[in-house]
Amino acid sequence: MSQSPFTNRQLQALADGLLEAGCIKFGEFTLKSGLKSPIYIDLRQIITYPKLLAQIGQAYLPLIRNLQFDRLAGLPYAAIPIATAVSLAGDYPMIYPRKEVKTYGTKAEIEGEFHAGETALIIDDLATTGGSKFEAIEKLAGAGLVVRDVVVLVDRQSGAKESLAQAGYSLHAVLTISEMLDYWESTGKVPAEKISATREFLRNP
Repeated sequence: MSQSPFTNRQLQALADGLLEAGCIKFGEFTLKSGLKSPIYIDLRQIITYPKLLAQIGQAYLPLIRNLQFDRLAGLPYAAIPIATAVSLAGDYPMIYPRKEVKTYGTKAEIEGEFHAGETALIIDDLATTGGSKFEAIEKLAGAGLVVRDVVVLVDRQSGAKESLAQAGYSLHAVLTISEMLDYWESTGKVPAEKISATREFLRNP
């Protein structure tokens, strides 16, 4: 028996927007790991849809209002547009750790102004196992920043929350896969067999 779907209209509209924009697809996809998956999440598509991106920026605000931080830290590359949208929506200063360190000019590892001792709130698009979050935390900590919380648009519920919690960090998600599946099942927006195949895959990847 599935849980009742979320009732927040803003989140329902966001889930539908992600589906319509092709950011979440159902079918048969080969993942990086070689596994065959009935669902594929590609949040890089968001940048093509400005209204959806603005909606996403707003959707992070209720989650982050009660967290203590000095700056947002958007993770490259998919989350930089999202962090920018959150920064504009909430008037928060933003930085981002580079994937590749610059070999010229300032040779910056982190772009944007910050001061050692400040707290950075990590903004990312997706949480799966948490691996990429630890790399970013290490880079930010190496520059003297404090990290306590990570906020993502979608939690795939594949262990990231637990692995981050074990290391002393809190993961917050605007949407979880199970909430969206329950909602789409209740509205019939995604065929029932695709919903059940995805639930099965997420239980036994």
